[in-house]
Amino acid sequence: MTEHDAPDWDFKERDILILQELSRDPQLSSRDLARILEEDHGIDVSHVTVSESIRGMREEGVFREAIIPNEEYFIFALFEFKLNPANFEEGWRGAMEEIRNDEHTIFYFLSDGEYQWKSVMMFSGRRAESKWIHEFYKKHGEVVENIRNSVVHNVLKFRTDPEILAGLSEQRK
Repeated sequence: MTEHDAPDWDFKERDILILQELSRDPQLSSRDLARILEEDHGIDVSHVTVSESIRGMREEGVFREAIIPNEEYFIFALFEFKLNPANFEEGWRGAMEEIRNDEHTIFYFLSDGEYQWKSVMMFSGRRAESKWIHEFYKKHGEVVENIRNSVVHNVLKFRTDPEILAGLSEQRK
């Protein structure tokens, strides 16, 4: 499976329930999940089957796992990158790959509307963020027309609500 292929997964009710329970508590063991499935949902399944289901969904790309440190340890920033059309062809790939592969990048995407790259990045502090911008401009300034950055603070929610996962089996039909 490549990075851009959609997962090919036939969701069973238990798979959706497993994902919902893991979104509530990512630290649950397969034994805990098997117990919850039986006690709360009437599904009798072994912890081995639960573990195989999780492994299969992970390998197929049904969900991704990421470690995101508490915002007390780092500052988070939203960057928007506008490109210079005159130098786009020569420099876009190098700039794009540098942002995508950079250790500071958590989430990287393109948005509709005004065609821009956006990334959520984390830094040890404002000085590190400023240095990163300076170095990026030195290396890719000919293709980057503008970098807008916003510090993300007072993170009030950062999780997937289990309820959104309930419709996964219908979405695939």
